[in-house]
Amino acid sequence: MRRYLKRIWRRLANGHDDGIAAMEFALLTPAFIVLLAGTVDIGGVVSTKFRLDTAVAAASNFVLVNASSVSSSAGATLATNIASVVTTSESTTNGSVVVNNGPTATISSGSASSGGTAANADLCYCPTGSTNSLTWGSAVGCGSTCASGLLAGKFVLITINYTSQPVFTKFNFMQTQ
Repeated sequence: MRRYLKRIWRRLANGHDDGIAAMEFALLTPAFIVLLAGTVDIGGVVSTKFRLDTAVAAASNFVLVNASSVSSSAGATLATNIASVVTTSESTTNGSVVVNNGPTATISSGSASSGGTAANADLCYCPTGSTNSLTWGSAVGCGSTCASGLLAGKFVLITINYTSQPVFTKFNFMQTQ
């Protein structure tokens, strides 16, 4: 054993570098795997964000084309159709569609259920607040000036959530909520 260690020591001392590449590979591979895992997970989050943006844009365009359907007679159908447009690209969609504080479509795991008060869709509102905490306020005359300085009108609120599942859950690069 001692002779073997002496021989290894001499080889190292004399400039032999057999196995150095294998040793470098062994040391650097875990770092590259962690880097690759992070890149894949970030790519999944970016892909989910693009799908969400695309779904919201498609739903918004659908509302613009069908703006005349914001009424008590067609509002429920409009809400259901918007929910259908949103859930087309992703089966794990959660959210809601509210047509002018009236008909609603609640989306849970890609399936929609209807509700709300259809008669409210014929009224005009001055919504206030942010997207996360929107307040419709009381009904006002269509075209009247709101406290914000904007005109009262009919609105459609689309709220959507997608869930991004990380590929490498052990590394915990991305937190899911």
